[in-house]
Amino acid sequence: MDLAGIWKLQHFDPGEKSPMELADPGFDDRFWIGAAVPGDVHTALIERRIIEPPYFGHNDAKCRWVEGKEWWYRTTFSLEEEPAPSAEGERLELIFEGLDTFAAVFVNGHEAGRTANMLMSHTFDVTRLVRRGWNSLAVRFDPLHLHHRDKERFEWSSYTKERPWLRKAAMNFGWDWGPRMVTVGIWGPVRLERRRVARLEGLYAWTVSANEAEAVIGLEAELRALRPGIEAGRAELEVRLLDDAGEVAASRVLDWPKDEGRAGLWRRSRMLTAELRVPSPRLWWTHDLGEPYLYTLESVLRVEGREVERRSELFGIRTLELALRDEAGGRSFAFVLNGVRLYAKGANWIPADHMIGSIPASTYRELIGLAAEGHMNMLRVWAGGIYEKDVFFDECDRRGVLVWQDFAFANALFPDFNRDFMENVRREVEDNVKRLRNRASLALWCGNNEIDWLYDMKSAGGDIKGPFFGERIYHELIPGVLEELDPARPYWPSSPYGAEEGYDANDPGTGDRHNWQVWHGSVYPRMHGEPPQLDYSMEGVTFKNYKKDYALFSSEFGMHASANRYTLEKYIPQGEFYWGSAEMSYRNKDTNHRKGILLMESYTGIPRDIEEYMNFSMLTQAEGLKYGIEHFRRNRRRNSGALVWQLNDSWPGTSWSMIDYELLPKASYYYAKTFFHPVLLSLEHEPGEPLRVWVVNDTLGTLAGTVRLTVHPLAGGAPWTAAEFAVRAEPGTAVELGSVEEAAVLNGAEPGDVLIALSAAGFDAPENRGYLRDPKEVRLPVAELAVRVEEAAGTVTVAASPAAAARFVKLELPMGQVRYSDNFFDLLPGESRTIRVSRPADGPPLPWDGLRVSALNGGPKG
Repeated sequence: MDLAGIWKLQHFDPGEKSPMELADPGFDDRFWIGAAVPGDVHTALIERRIIEPPYFGHNDAKCRWVEGKEWWYRTTFSLEEEPAPSAEGERLELIFEGLDTFAAVFVNGHEAGRTANMLMSHTFDVTRLVRRGWNSLAVRFDPLHLHHRDKERFEWSSYTKERPWLRKAAMNFGWDWGPRMVTVGIWGPVRLERRRVARLEGLYAWTVSANEAEAVIGLEAELRALRPGIEAGRAELEVRLLDDAGEVAASRVLDWPKDEGRAGLWRRSRMLTAELRVPSPRLWWTHDLGEPYLYTLESVLRVEGREVERRSELFGIRTLELALRDEAGGRSFAFVLNGVRLYAKGANWIPADHMIGSIPASTYRELIGLAAEGHMNMLRVWAGGIYEKDVFFDECDRRGVLVWQDFAFANALFPDFNRDFMENVRREVEDNVKRLRNRASLALWCGNNEIDWLYDMKSAGGDIKGPFFGERIYHELIPGVLEELDPARPYWPSSPYGAEEGYDANDPGTGDRHNWQVWHGSVYPRMHGEPPQLDYSMEGVTFKNYKKDYALFSSEFGMHASANRYTLEKYIPQGEFYWGSAEMSYRNKDTNHRKGILLMESYTGIPRDIEEYMNFSMLTQAEGLKYGIEHFRRNRRRNSGALVWQLNDSWPGTSWSMIDYELLPKASYYYAKTFFHPVLLSLEHEPGEPLRVWVVNDTLGTLAGTVRLTVHPLAGGAPWTAAEFAVRAEPGTAVELGSVEEAAVLNGAEPGDVLIALSAAGFDAPENRGYLRDPKEVRLPVAELAVRVEEAAGTVTVAASPAAAARFVKLELPMGQVRYSDNFFDLLPGESRTIRVSRPADGPPLPWDGLRVSALNGGPKG
């Protein structure tokens, strides 16, 4: 029975009312407000206009009172059947997939149990509490301060000292990209399940081996009897693998094991193991390498011929390993999918809203769809959020996007010396591992975010003088649970993690790496135990430092960019939408606002107004990520992955995201369609140095053809071919095709007066355009843009005049979730481009009257 829907909601001061009064089945809740479940308190209050939308202006500060109250949810449900006596082996279980955070659950006035963890599901046996007909259900949520006010405070807990004892999404307390929004409520689905006679506690399935002829699927089933008397030969578990046409690809029947004759043994769970052999299997691939083919894994438990439980889930046949050594025996950090050494391209994922329970499924589909369309094949689920919802993994499975899943421990010390805390963590880890371990998309479990690395830095810097509290979680508890429940999947203790030969855990020579020299100014390399250094200067934060980074795997790096105009105008009060306003500053939660100014000052120049800020920050982010990622990919022999910080936003702020809160991609996303493309044409160049031309081939086929380097004068005139290179690039390689001196390329032109284009013939690759100097040194003529709109066709055609190239052409409509087939692009003199514009299927019509088309060197065109 699904118990989702509109429940009743009310708040009280802690202790104001007796729990027995508010949980009583006969309590009159007619005057309470309605609240959606799944959901959260903040969203309910917004919908009922009790609080103002917290992301508008400074309204988040107005609703801080919510976290200090005791909140109650109430609902009712009806049962058609009287629960059977327990001797007949029937159980009725109440399951909450998300309770945020300290909850007491009451059924018909009886307290069924309490919870202390937002990050897992909770099950209550309510067999003796429910009755045929009408039933009441109530849930009380305590304010968090009741559970941490008397707890020990640790030396380190980023952004707030209350977090370590609370198993709750860390980002709710504020981070350097989002506000404090301490949520509460029933954030996951709720259901009542009836179990009879026996149950399937869990089914673990993994690919043991796979080739063209056959795949071997390992199975491990955990069964439990709910009454005595189930004997071998009278119960069975049938497991079937169905193809996408519903035909059986493989099946196996597992018999109930024989009891050993000891009294009471029936109460214990039984483990059954077996294999499925699948002839001519279709493998699951990331979308860039093949088809993410999914079978259906169906399991049916029968006792004495009667079906007592049935489960069905999607399952992909694939092998995946984390290779820490390359073919020559050197260090590496590479994912090997179905025997293919993958280059991981993607971004870090944070919750798509601080109000996690109210994020619609459509938002997950949009964001993961955008990631796949942007040629991303991996998302890292960051440790300060949640173990994402099933819809997230459904979409990643279907779209062929791998998932790096952090365990929920971020940037703090945690009380691993406390028995109750560790038992809470163990249940959390076991619950999420069992839920997610059969996912084709799940590539890696990771113990924490930055804790091992930052503990050393903060100890060396004098901020921490005590022990590494929490170390037992990542290096003992979690790997122990995974060895038992998911031994087939790689585990990595922390991100970043490495530290050999005296360097710290962010060593580029081992494991994965976070590059925060760019933007944060962290000085590298750093030895273990050495005090950390910061360089807040143009040279210290510039993205040109990416070229010094030879990491094996780049799992975090990035820089800020403004949100899109529509997103900012929607949430900033009238009169405050200008560069330097208090409201614009409030959108930026980073610790030091100078970083973005320094980065722009060195590259574009300092913006003079809001228009230049939006353009300059987006251009700097886009070109900076292009610069870094092309460097990483050119070094494919060593570097095996680039995951940008970050894909998405949790609120309408200024951040490192590539897609803003209103699901409008920034310029960097459109650039990613080239720099993340499976075939990359790349120009390596610094002012005054030769131009080196590369091709990177991440496909499974060999590339053969030519690459042409063409020079286009920005002020018009005939372009010329400066060089042409023959190409033969084997699968999974980066090949330097050759080089040409800068003077020979320019042919007498000034370096700030031209645009360079790399194009391919004989194989498919997007053209890659670039400049020989930074934007503030490029002499852009004034561009004239001609714009033609075909509303019926949903297209906009933009053309540049023959006399001037148009730099950073931007299309804007005053609406969220608008999709442009391209945006933030350059037009050569006389060139035109037609852009397809679309909206969500259930969205309003496109507001064509509000269309703006502009370029850095050309004003808005309506």
